[in-house]
Amino acid sequence: MTELMKDKYYNYDTLYDLASRIKNVYPQFQKSDFINDIMDNDWEMLELKARMRKITIHLGNYLPCKYIEALAILDQVVASYPAGHNDNALIYFPDFVEVYGQDEQDWDLSIAALEKYTQLSTAEFAVRPLIIKHEVRMMQQMAVWANHENEHVRRLASEGCRPALPWGQALTSFKKDPSPVLAILEKMKADPSLYVRKSVANNLNDISKTHPDLVANIAKDWYGKDKHTDWIVKHGCRTLLKKGNRDVLAIFGYHDASSVDIKDFSLTAESLNYGESLTFSFTISAKETTKLRLEYGIDYVKANGKRSRKIFQLSDTVLKANQSKTYTKKHSFADLSSRKHYPGLHSVTLIVNGAERETLDFELTK
Repeated sequence: MTELMKDKYYNYDTLYDLASRIKNVYPQFQKSDFINDIMDNDWEMLELKARMRKITIHLGNYLPCKYIEALAILDQVVASYPAGHNDNALIYFPDFVEVYGQDEQDWDLSIAALEKYTQLSTAEFAVRPLIIKHEVRMMQQMAVWANHENEHVRRLASEGCRPALPWGQALTSFKKDPSPVLAILEKMKADPSLYVRKSVANNLNDISKTHPDLVANIAKDWYGKDKHTDWIVKHGCRTLLKKGNRDVLAIFGYHDASSVDIKDFSLTAESLNYGESLTFSFTISAKETTKLRLEYGIDYVKANGKRSRKIFQLSDTVLKANQSKTYTKKHSFADLSSRKHYPGLHSVTLIVNGAERETLDFELTK
């Protein structure tokens, strides 16, 4: 059985390691009591983020009550990890700043701590309350971090201000007006670190969901000038590409595909059970050389009986004049943590350069 992430990250051994590191720099730390209080009767029921926050709260309970003193101890603990070490499980360090370092008099201490701690475990969630409370001041700090020598700090400048960061507080003002975010991304559009570029692309993709025309214009302006920027633009426009945005498709050379023919689109079965796979095939040909983005959409039945489409990329290729190619694809209908299946009539649709071409129905049964 696969180990749950909450058990992998937060267990007796990981808590013992943390408590030991604290004890080494703060001898009066009550190591056993700290661990026992955290792992009380409700520990097993807590999910990942709840366990992390419980550790944070107990750090506050067992470290000195003065923030500056507690932070000085945590600084030494963070410094005890090997250089270059990065571990998502250690996110309680920046979370401590989020919970206990919001007062105005602690601003400089908290900013310095977040810059340091994010190099060990991301501070992307911890900066968001500061952005909400002090947007202008915090975005000025993000602009400084965008030029930092450390890739983890530069990534924080982008990831921390994503309008819709998964599992993070929504930044509603940036959903309405993303211009402060775009000023940060402009500084990072050719970053040499793939880790940073992924964040910039994800941020741009967030913005495209509320401001598609704005992102389409940015893509036109950015594309074709730098290989790193081109990568960001392509990945940052993935939602617009899936939605068949004609302006964005054209940027990447996906034009009208009327010269393309599809033949022999078929399913191996018109009915399948939970856990089985749908297999479909087709042959595609072109009368003239055409750059193709091939996708397929599955119209899933939801719990309420309605259907919702999910689009999957199949191929990105160029067909020469009079060339043909046959594709066979297998798609699993096993339940996932992110998707539960329901019985009923489903559909699979072939999409060529953003345009729907052919659709076949099939039944999913228990």
